Amino acid sequence: MYAIRKSDVKLFTPDARSVCRIENGNTNAYLQENRAIEEFLKGIEPRYNEALEKLTTDKIDADCVFVIAGFVAFVYSCSPGGMRINTEPLRAIVDHTTKSLDSMGSFPPPPPVFGGKSITELLESGDVQISSDPKYPQAIGISSILHLTSTFGNYEWDILTNPVEDSPFFTSDFPVAIEQTDDPRVLNKLVPLAPHLAVRIRPNLAHDTQHTDFSFSGFRRSVRKLSRPEVMRTNRLIVRCAETTVFFRENHAWVLNFVRKNAPFRVETKVQKIPYKKGNLLYTTQEIVKMTEPSRAPDRRETAPASR
Repeated sequence: MYAIRKSDVKLFTPDARSVCRIENGNTNAYLQENRAIEEFLKGIEPRYNEALEKLTTDKIDADCVFVIAGFVAFVYSCSPGGMRINTEPLRAIVDHTTKSLDSMGSFPPPPPVFGGKSITELLESGDVQISSDPKYPQAIGISSILHLTSTFGNYEWDILTNPVEDSPFFTSDFPVAIEQTDDPRVLNKLVPLAPHLAVRIRPNLAHDTQHTDFSFSGFRRSVRKLSRPEVMRTNRLIVRCAETTVFFRENHAWVLNFVRKNAPFRVETKVQKIPYKKGNLLYTTQEIVKMTEPSRAPDRRETAPASR
């Protein structure tokens, strides 16, 4: 296995344990059972290879859908990248709620040390900042992991096969790339599963996400063999959406420059306030953002078109 860090574009050859495991990473003190996700993973990890074989041979059944959807739900909720991305909506809710309560006079006068500024003014000036523990959105994700698995499994899937021998699919420490669609409310999830196989999960807005359905009655699938340009486009999204590290099986001559070109991007959460009745709705989406320095939070944002 080869790996490239996005921060400095350095190539190294790790073993799986050193880069794919965080000590106690799945332990979450916000939950009554702080290792609850481990029980869920006992039904996912041992069955992963069998599920890949079913996808490859197009012999997909409910067990296969459950395993792949469960894998995607776990990575999306529990990986460091997923925890960071899912922290921003919580921070936005706290910020919005605090300012709303302040506008209603729910807080006492601020202490003199703050120069007479209100909590709203302190937040807007940056003198006071809201921080969120990434473990909290992870706890929410773990608590709703079965619901999320059902949701992903009842969407429409494109099974993507890669016939290009000198350009296998990459993967990463956050292998859930996002893909823009014609509907701004919908982002596809593009997930590499093996060097020759990936899945595109396409949300269906008409699907009832309120109830779990492990018969996966809403599941639909198509099988597509990608062209070389499509494989390149897929790998570009995988690299751009990686959190810190890109992994690959074969160190072809083109790989390093390809990763270097796409390293200054990552997934960021965008929160918009939409006026509604006497207040606001918070609308949350994700976008691929170009950063001035890959290892730091962006101070200049640029949405990366999915077609480039």
